[in-house]
Amino acid sequence: MSKVKNPTDEVLLLKNQICFSLYSSMHRLMKIYRPLLAAVGLTYPQYIVMLVLWEEEESTVSGLGDRLQLDSGTLTPLLKRLEQNGLIQRKRNPDDERVVIVSLTKNGKQLREKAKSIPEQIFCLSGIDETQAIQLKEILDHFAST
Repeated sequence: MSKVKNPTDEVLLLKNQICFSLYSSMHRLMKIYRPLLAAVGLTYPQYIVMLVLWEEEESTVSGLGDRLQLDSGTLTPLLKRLEQNGLIQRKRNPDDERVVIVSLTKNGKQLREKAKSIPEQIFCLSGIDETQAIQLKEILDHFAST
């Protein structure tokens, strides 16, 4: 293969792509998360659902989808598995049968205690310091909101 000769072609080098940096960073982060989440019996998508429920105690399915930016085709199987595992319960809203309310079970609430150490472990295993982590999160939040 020949090297890039035209300086304007630098923009097309893989090493210069923000998207690839995000992709490879996310891949590495998931490798760090996987064993920690496996220890509490969750996958990453299940974990983020539980994070919302630990914060709010209950939510509608559509509220979860909005908050997590997941469509119902992705969210429904996650909720079904969490329900089968005894961590959540789903009930139709008696005032509007079209609305499904998701809430934590006793086991779901107890799992929160087991999962409390995960964020700190992720931080320690990530190899970045607190200042870098805060800056990175601010940049990513800004990027996601534009």
